[in-house]
Amino acid sequence: MMDVDRSIRVAVDTGDVTLGSEKSIQSLKLGKGQLVIVAANTPKDIVEDVEYYTNLSDIPSYTYEGSSVELGSVCGKPFTVATLIVNDPGDSTILNDLR
Repeated sequence: MMDVDRSIRVAVDTGDVTLGSEKSIQSLKLGKGQLVIVAANTPKDIVEDVEYYTNLSDIPSYTYEGSSVELGSVCGKPFTVATLIVNDPGDSTILNDLR
């Protein structure tokens, strides 16, 4: 899981990442983004919305094995992050690592 953590952090630091469930779902509705990452403890209704829109837009999703608190920490944020969308991975190899 450490490689995933590092890839997420590099994407946050060097790329373009959208944090948060509402903004992530809005981006998915518009078909924007290259990868969705969902924390393991994300509420079921949000997970269902994310799954629905990822299927419509053919954007891959990945379930992060940690909690939203851990995902927020990996992103370097002092708050929980239930979902995030990688719009541009920057220097990160995350798109290759998680496929």
